[in-house]
Amino acid sequence: MIKEISSSEAYGILQESVDAVLIDVRTKMEYEYVGHPKDSIHIALKEPPEWKTFSSFVHDVSSLLKEKFPDVGDLPSIKIFLICRSGKRSSEAALLLEADGYKCLFNVYDGFEGDKNINGHRNLINGWRFSNLPWEQN
Repeated sequence: MIKEISSSEAYGILQESVDAVLIDVRTKMEYEYVGHPKDSIHIALKEPPEWKTFSSFVHDVSSLLKEKFPDVGDLPSIKIFLICRSGKRSSEAALLLEADGYKCLFNVYDGFEGDKNINGHRNLINGWRFSNLPWEQN
């Protein structure tokens, strides 16, 4: 089951959990130049110009989890938080992982940059950065 969760709620759970990971599914450019949540792991779901979902995405996540949690036998039980710019790509990523048997999935619905305001600008209504949660830029 995929749970929809705000960035602030996600941060709180991540701080308390040893069996959790935050995966940023945005493009490499977004991750590096716009910034990303501190301690997040980047696994892009898709990249321009094709914007096709990478067929290796689920495999890449599984490999990451095996490396990060070598003593956990049941990888689908690990809490996986997924974040993108505004919650759409991360929702798609969560569905792919759910189809592969992962059970503890959280879509950060307000994303890193949040929703657009009436002028089409982000980072002014909600999202990881708006909530002043720890983030960094390469």
